[in-house]
Amino acid sequence: MSGKVVKVSGPLVVATGLSNANMSDVVRVGPQRLIGEILTMKGDAASIQVYEETSGLGPGAVVETTGAPMSVELGPGMIEGIYDGIQRPLEKIMEKVHGNNITRGVEVSPLDHEKKWDFTATVKAGDKVIGGDVIGTVPETAVVLHKIMVPPSLKGTIKSVQSGSYKVTDTVATLTTEDGRDVPLTMVQKWPVRVGRPYEKKYSPERPLCSGQRIIDTMFPIAKGGTAAVPGPFGSGKTVVQHQLAKWSDVDIVVYIGCGERGNEMTDVLREFPELKDPRTGESLMKRTVLIANTSDMPVAAREASVYTGITIAEYFRDMGYDVAVIADSTSRWAEALREMSGRLEEMPGEEGYPAYLSSRLAQFYERAGSVECIGSDERRGSLTAVGAVSPPGGDLSEPVSQATMRIVKVFWALDASLAYKRHFPAINWLNSYSLYLDTLKPWFDENFGEDFMKDRSKAMSILQQEASLNEIVQLVGKDALSPADQLTLEVARMVREDFLQQNAFTDIDGYSSYDRQGKLLALILRYEALCRDAIAKGADVMKLFDIPVREKIGRAKSVPAGEYVKVYEEIGTEMEAQIAEIAAQGGDQ
Repeated sequence: MSGKVVKVSGPLVVATGLSNANMSDVVRVGPQRLIGEILTMKGDAASIQVYEETSGLGPGAVVETTGAPMSVELGPGMIEGIYDGIQRPLEKIMEKVHGNNITRGVEVSPLDHEKKWDFTATVKAGDKVIGGDVIGTVPETAVVLHKIMVPPSLKGTIKSVQSGSYKVTDTVATLTTEDGRDVPLTMVQKWPVRVGRPYEKKYSPERPLCSGQRIIDTMFPIAKGGTAAVPGPFGSGKTVVQHQLAKWSDVDIVVYIGCGERGNEMTDVLREFPELKDPRTGESLMKRTVLIANTSDMPVAAREASVYTGITIAEYFRDMGYDVAVIADSTSRWAEALREMSGRLEEMPGEEGYPAYLSSRLAQFYERAGSVECIGSDERRGSLTAVGAVSPPGGDLSEPVSQATMRIVKVFWALDASLAYKRHFPAINWLNSYSLYLDTLKPWFDENFGEDFMKDRSKAMSILQQEASLNEIVQLVGKDALSPADQLTLEVARMVREDFLQQNAFTDIDGYSSYDRQGKLLALILRYEALCRDAIAKGADVMKLFDIPVREKIGRAKSVPAGEYVKVYEEIGTEMEAQIAEIAAQGGDQ
């Protein structure tokens, strides 16, 4: 089935003679066989978004439809892979074209069809299976055990299965369906990217995702299976926050989508991740990472596909029962691609030129996150956490992409350029950010770390909010005019900000902080506050309390090596009590 090009407008191509084609079909355009996808059909005319550069393409060029929607290949070999927005392996393309530039129309299969994998069968002939059941495993990397599953739409009886060394396209088992057909099962599945993979049921997110970042884990936690947005102006550290999440989150798989971001940022990821050690496994972080690189100089239409490609790969690993994190950097660039295609399609523009369906598309992406019971006869729970960066022009959070995202996601880490310029990182503004998972996660925190953890968190937030209102008075009358109790509030708020919330990503000790350590460090600062309040009530000099020698040790507490912090924090606590008691006694004598 082929048609002819009648109009070319950048990445949008209109072709006629495609009356038998369907919406969302993948097509090949022109002599170079450029990849495209049908967006709209009108009679036998189709509007096609082409995922490659269209210069040189003219009317009369042949368009062939493949009859299948935009799909990804799912199977062993994806981990450690670097793909473009439509799942073409960039390293393989580089080998094929012998250069750094992707030539147009290049066709390379996403998975290596020649490499052999060690398949170990977990079912035997005669076993009854349904869609989602695991029929065998493949050790894909030192960290990830790849589970080969029955495609969701199939069920029946295993006729034959054989362990051994196979290519992904080889038949590893034969399934006899209920109507008597024999279906060969391979290690690879194809799945349309715009269709969410099925699951049995969705659970309320109840476990937190530990990122090792104190302001995130303690103040504004995200649940496994939750959704979060990281909005912020240029230079406020969105990409660094997302890199930290990708590096240290306690998930099994990370899918990092560089969607329309600068090329050097993707290069940083490619250079850093192989060298970094995963704190949980001791292996390289790349052993559990899939990268999708669709930088700002790549064709704009492929940006729109890259987000769906990434989340479909993530859903596939979720179906194996793994905890997966999808990190999209940035959804604003994705929305710009939607706006450009919408403009070329001459659709009615919505606010700021974005299409009217912007918020529904964003919702379709974020709603694919969740903590689910996977399909299949054995019980498996997997989770998919989605974190998207938003890059509002000029840092204006009232623009459409930020507003639409805030209506959908449940955690909002608002980055602040003024904090970044003060060198306070992560530059998350504690007064503008929020997490709607605090209530659902509280039982987990209470059970694992005691009730004091959430109480301390509330107390610290209250001190930071009091500081914001006291700062307005300080600007009018000066700090010395405040009561000793208020001066203490300002001093403790400074300690919470500098000694707890501020974190150095460049040191291994402070770059990652476990929950236990976070709880003990915050408790130490709040213990200082409680002891000082008692001492002030007994008439102690507030300035002497601020100058006690142990203050310096509290400031350096976050850089104590991981194996020693419990003992050191206890020693600091004992010293602190003794020094404050001494000043309180002097106050009582006066």
